[in-house]
Amino acid sequence: MSSDGLQYEIIGKGDPVLLLHGFTGTRETWREVCSYLTNYQCILVDLPGHGKTNTKISSMKDCCSLLIDLLDKLGIYKTHIIGYSMGGRTALSFAMYYSDYVSSLILESSSPGLKEEAARFVRREKDEKLAQRILDYGVKDFVNMWQELPLFATQKRLPEAAQTQIRNERLSQDKEGLAMSLHTMGTGAQPSWWGELPKLSKPTLLIAGEEDEKFVEINKMMQKEIQHAEFSIYPEAGHAVHVEKSRNFGKMVNVFLGENYIIT
Repeated sequence: MSSDGLQYEIIGKGDPVLLLHGFTGTRETWREVCSYLTNYQCILVDLPGHGKTNTKISSMKDCCSLLIDLLDKLGIYKTHIIGYSMGGRTALSFAMYYSDYVSSLILESSSPGLKEEAARFVRREKDEKLAQRILDYGVKDFVNMWQELPLFATQKRLPEAAQTQIRNERLSQDKEGLAMSLHTMGTGAQPSWWGELPKLSKPTLLIAGEEDEKFVEINKMMQKEIQHAEFSIYPEAGHAVHVEKSRNFGKMVNVFLGENYIIT
């Protein structure tokens, strides 16, 4: 199904939970997690430039506006949001732009962007080069490089079938879509929310794998700034906790959602 170009799927019934994938991912990344969220209505979305969503955007705010359009179409005016990596940055941005729609946030391996404009400029330059590489050499070349990043090293411990599924999901992407995503929703392109974190009043669960040291440190700083934030460091996991430890991730999410049910 689609809403103004956003491709989505709904699984289950109950309080709504909007799930947002990371860069090079699709809504498929959440399917196993949703099998553990049996009392919730899971709304799985392909973000712009990914999966079957080819809608063009010019900013992170454009993406959040598309999500609002989808929720309005579905008659949902309050939802939990789970976001991983890029999807976590999107979830946080959504909460900053449209806080009334948010009941709670679960941010996995996420950040509020970069604090300093100089750092954002450097990151934009880096992402520009990466986008051009994707356009010049194609998705397969990019995926071969991307999957070897230290950030994803722990995924090599997954069963071969799971690794193949992740690779195929990445290979299914469109090169123009990935380039657009980097230009418009990259860490350097999005607003920095560090200064706004103290204003975030929604219950928030921060999750990072203990072997993803960079994001453990980022999330420790985030926890200090957010009013009602819990931080769970998951053992024997790296960047993609929901993939590496799906069942335990689902259990953790169930507990948090059960403590922060939507009041209508």
